Amino acid sequence: MQFSEWEPVYDEILNDLGFDRSADEASAKLLKMLTLNSLIISEDELGSMIADEVSVVGGNVSADDIRRLNSENTKTLISAGSATDVLIANGIIPDIAVTDLDGDVELQKKASFLGSVTMIHAHGDNSHLIMEHVKEFRGPIMITTQSHPDQVLCNFGGFTDGDRSVCVARHFGAKRIRLMGFDFETPANKETADPEMKKKKLKWAKKVIFDMNPREVTIITE
Repeated sequence: MQFSEWEPVYDEILNDLGFDRSADEASAKLLKMLTLNSLIISEDELGSMIADEVSVVGGNVSADDIRRLNSENTKTLISAGSATDVLIANGIIPDIAVTDLDGDVELQKKASFLGSVTMIHAHGDNSHLIMEHVKEFRGPIMITTQSHPDQVLCNFGGFTDGDRSVCVARHFGAKRIRLMGFDFETPANKETADPEMKKKKLKWAKKVIFDMNPREVTIITE
């Protein structure tokens, strides 16, 4: 998705949730500054990792999902948010880990050390996490923003880790995307999360994944 397609949706989300675009942009500026010496990969390098068939794993990944992933030869595996924590804890290394630094960041750093490309996202609520963690990712990274991209900051669309992961797969040509561990109705229990706000975010995630999906991309839910 190009930014010109994403920006109207982004503006709708900001209005609906009452978020401040300038806070998103300040956080993105901080992320860019703190990763000047990091191993940032190019869009071409990331694109070469995306196969026609992609599995995107969300935070509600189950034991059955883990068993399937262990028994299958997944062409491209993308983990969204806290799903990375679960995969790494079960010995599965995602090809790409999409995160806004929520969840068990130490396991996300371990994924980076083991070779996952980490897509680190900046938004208005996570500048403190960026300052605390971002310099400790030792593997290749890509930095993303919700607002205007530039030559370093990328934006392929998406608002939560889950729908952002799907947008990445679509942007780079995936034709078939399998969703595992996605629950758009029941927010995961997090002490710091407002459940009503989380429900609104999940509603937008569902819209971005299904209503903004090009016809040639098949979305399979499991």
